[in-house]
Amino acid sequence: MNARRVVITGIGALTPLGNTVEEYWSNLEKGVSGAAPITKFDASKFKTQFACEVKDFVATDYIDRKEVRKMDLVSQYGVAVAKQAIEDSEMDLDAVNKERFGVIWGSGIGGLKSFQDEVSSFATGDGTPRFNPFFIPKMIPDLIPGHISMTWGLKGPNFTTVSACASATNAMVDAFNYIRFGMADLFVTGGSEAAVCEAGIGGFNALRALSTRNDDAATASRPFDGSRDGFVLGEGAGAFIFEELEHAKARGAKIYGEVIGGGMTADAYHMTAPHPEGEGSSRVMAEAMKDAGIEPKDVDYINVHGTSTPLGDIGEVNAIKKVFGEDAYDLNISSTKSMTGHLLGAAGAVEALACLLALNKGVIPPTINNTTPDEKLDPKLNCTFNEAQKRDVNIALSNTFGFGGHNFSMVFKKYAE
Repeated sequence: MNARRVVITGIGALTPLGNTVEEYWSNLEKGVSGAAPITKFDASKFKTQFACEVKDFVATDYIDRKEVRKMDLVSQYGVAVAKQAIEDSEMDLDAVNKERFGVIWGSGIGGLKSFQDEVSSFATGDGTPRFNPFFIPKMIPDLIPGHISMTWGLKGPNFTTVSACASATNAMVDAFNYIRFGMADLFVTGGSEAAVCEAGIGGFNALRALSTRNDDAATASRPFDGSRDGFVLGEGAGAFIFEELEHAKARGAKIYGEVIGGGMTADAYHMTAPHPEGEGSSRVMAEAMKDAGIEPKDVDYINVHGTSTPLGDIGEVNAIKKVFGEDAYDLNISSTKSMTGHLLGAAGAVEALACLLALNKGVIPPTINNTTPDEKLDPKLNCTFNEAQKRDVNIALSNTFGFGGHNFSMVFKKYAE
């Protein structure tokens, strides 16, 4: 089968660094931290009292007031960024075949706050089962693309991928494959997450996964730093319009870049820990590059999973060295989680957007908060510490890995005829 080319024609962002693509990129480039004390609930009794929250989000700016009450925040975020991406694409929705326009979305947890609130209300009540009629629809993650499809009448393939922190990249790889193999022409794809709540913070605290640097939240997310002590929980969403190239050209669409490859592997090792030798992550990068038809020397930038955990960061860069060999030293590597925190199932979307913008802007966003060398990190690697670096980026690779050993990589290329 001759694979069709897939391009990106619309983008949207709702992040701890800003509620538009422009704000997100500006703060990435400046090296701004999105971490601050939690405002969504009283976190004073929790081991971790800060997070990377979305600021000043008003759902009714994007969604009818009557519909807002039917949605958990995770769906509100999803519909909001989908609206941004669709509007950015300048698409005439009346002129496209909506039966070939789908939505594939990623969310690792779904409506956690709705689940927490309903169960808490029942547990503290008199035992009478009084549940919100929208409880189940607000909780289940597949309602996010459901709401997106219903809002714009999109009747193509529609589902949610749930692969922990790799969920959004999983969704985007699926959308890429559906288009290139002829099963659809367009997708809204990406991911959203809204787990900054008591259950989210408490659950990850119980796993000892979160930083507890409560005295200095802004510097707590510090990938590759010798003093890192865990990740910082984030929230938000990112969205893309993936479109078949000839379809995009026929309507005169602006093109941000091209999707040229994707890889998928499993560690088959541990419930929460990465493989100590980066076995799955090295294979997934190799598979993504093979799928894209490129060599390691062709890659300019890798946006790493880089969560700021003691095991994960070093395992990933060692996997890069294994796959790229000497070419690893010619790469720029950075973890934008140092600024956004970890958006869990939405991470792959906002990080893919960072790759796409790096292609368009000729700038590598930094890995901030690096102050203490890690003796296990090869000092010859360019991890783009603390300040953005200018570079002509032709090809960028985005890594996302999830609990359960799920590994995904995507390859993006500057568009050329």
